[in-house]
Amino acid sequence: MNPRGFYTLFYKETLRFSKVWLQTLGAPVITALLYLLVFAHVLEGRMEVFEGVGYGSFLIPGLMMMSLIQNSFANSSSSIIQSKVTGNLVFVLLAPLSYLEFYLAFVLAAAARGVMVGLGVFVVGKLFVPLPVQHPLIVIAFAILSGAVLGTLGIIAGMWAEKFDQLAGFQNFVIMPLSFLSGVFYSIHSLPTLWLHLSRFNPFFYMIDGFRYGFFGVSDIAPWISLAVVFGALVALAVVTLEMLRRGYRLRD
Repeated sequence: MNPRGFYTLFYKETLRFSKVWLQTLGAPVITALLYLLVFAHVLEGRMEVFEGVGYGSFLIPGLMMMSLIQNSFANSSSSIIQSKVTGNLVFVLLAPLSYLEFYLAFVLAAAARGVMVGLGVFVVGKLFVPLPVQHPLIVIAFAILSGAVLGTLGIIAGMWAEKFDQLAGFQNFVIMPLSFLSGVFYSIHSLPTLWLHLSRFNPFFYMIDGFRYGFFGVSDIAPWISLAVVFGALVALAVVTLEMLRRGYRLRD
């Protein structure tokens, strides 16, 4: 283990997004706030997903997790593809770092950015609608695990993509649809039977549903099932990513 090397790479990755915080942290919060203002204004009082929970309050955890997911993925994937295109990835690969340290530094930095954005949405959202937090440890667990899952997926996408448009395709045709169709704006029990069953194959649904349970104490499915799915996804993706890093997949060409 090379603690100094790991910390240096982690610091470099966090510095990378914190230096342009208005773009990487501020813009996603403003986007989520616009979703909240528009949807809450239109649907508040017209539908009640959970008993005693207003639609605006119901919406905030979904927006928090959607923002967390998208920004965790964006951080690790964009960092790797930019390093590959500009050619400076070689300096990271030449450093005395194991592929495990490389993986942990990128994933933790990606999760940190996702959690910061989610926290920003929480703070801004509470200015407009009340939002209880009944199980804060569950909220924290789902936030960190989900950020790590998407950070890991971002590493895979960044290694696989050779051009920016390939990475954009991955984000637009995989990450974006899965996050929008995961129950951010609705309960899956309001869906037709076919879409309800299809939603259960969407791993992002378990992230949002379990995360939402931490706020309201109610969810579409048992939170321990969601936690098991998210943790299982993290382990499976981590194994694949570490093997790709060990082989230097599309990094040492």
